[in-house]
Amino acid sequence: MAKPARSQALEALIEAHALELKLPTVRRRFRELAQAATREQQTPTAYLGALLEAEVEERTERRERRRLIDARFPLHKRLEEFRFADNESVPQTTIAALAECSWIDDRESVILTGDSGTGKSHLAIALGICACEQGRRVRFATLAQLANELIEAESRRELQRVVSRYARYELVVLDELGYLALPDGAAELVFQVISERTERGSVLVTTNLPFGEWAKVFPDPRLAKAVVDRLTHRAHIIETGTESWRFRQGTERRARGRRT
Repeated sequence: MAKPARSQALEALIEAHALELKLPTVRRRFRELAQAATREQQTPTAYLGALLEAEVEERTERRERRRLIDARFPLHKRLEEFRFADNESVPQTTIAALAECSWIDDRESVILTGDSGTGKSHLAIALGICACEQGRRVRFATLAQLANELIEAESRRELQRVVSRYARYELVVLDELGYLALPDGAAELVFQVISERTERGSVLVTTNLPFGEWAKVFPDPRLAKAVVDRLTHRAHIIETGTESWRFRQGTERRARGRRT
């Protein structure tokens, strides 16, 4: 049954106003929610409240998706996926407290240190996602990616702009400190980012090196000491151990395959 012309005109007007006011959810869902309101005999106020609530919820979801995209996580790893039983070295209570992100409000840092395969990157990504979900701006990069980005920015004479951009994030996650030595000149550029964020924003670092060996990454011993001093000041240092749960799981899978 065709709608009356007056009803069609009113719906077209609502669509136009929603478009003008940039309310895409209202534009898309006002008919559906109006029908539900009629069936449930809701008051006009209840209908309007439900319509605006839908707009706010979807807008919040869109912002969260945008923050996750802007953070550039290589994978989406969540805390509920982390198997604490596989690595009893990781303090589950401490990680749960860090997931609340008060340390970011306090501009503190987190350093996850341990051997490969002990869950450092998983935890770093998961804590970064928790921060995004709480409305914080986050940027993830491996140390090598950050170094390359800064070198390229310097060659384009845009170094200060890039350093300033990193300073504005509420949390910067630096993964894989220690796997590769920084190329010539890059250590000083990375130090600029770390120094710019000191006591102004939080940094989460994963590393497979004890602090005394960071000179392998930052060749100048004084620079290495300065980096350690800045990152460990007001930091939560968590050791993830030395036993690779990835290696252990692989060994167990192979053993099961031989038995079958």
